[in-house]
Amino acid sequence: MERKTKINAGDDKQDLVITREFDLPLELLFKAYTDPEIVEQWMGTKVLKLENKKHGSYQFETTDPKGNKYGFNGTIHEFSPNQKITRTFEIENSPFSVQLEFLEFEKLTDDSSKLNMHVVYKSVALRDQMLQLPFAQGINMAHNRLQDIVNKLK
Repeated sequence: MERKTKINAGDDKQDLVITREFDLPLELLFKAYTDPEIVEQWMGTKVLKLENKKHGSYQFETTDPKGNKYGFNGTIHEFSPNQKITRTFEIENSPFSVQLEFLEFEKLTDDSSKLNMHVVYKSVALRDQMLQLPFAQGINMAHNRLQDIVNKLK
């Protein structure tokens, strides 16, 4: 199966550029990142808090098949509806440090849009460590779920 979510990881760089085109209007793609009920569905996580505003914050929690809970949180630094979200992302109690994410939402046609994510890590080593995980498959699967779930809202 083709991976629709593309990840560009340049050599000796501490960042990733992730892109995905969706068969969704821009407003619905943006809503998939800002509506707690939709986020829970496509991310497979519980949304404890999601403050969609500048200086807002978010907190998610997920449980693995063994019952272990993992927390994710961050601060929203920039929030422009249907355009961009700039935020930090942290996995609690993990060796990964905070990363900075720039999410830009682009209208392609009335029925399609594109997500451009620029993710910056503290170091090249941390970025490379993330890429050793099933990260690419995971984000592609999550984006496939996003497409399927939000299609039903059209």
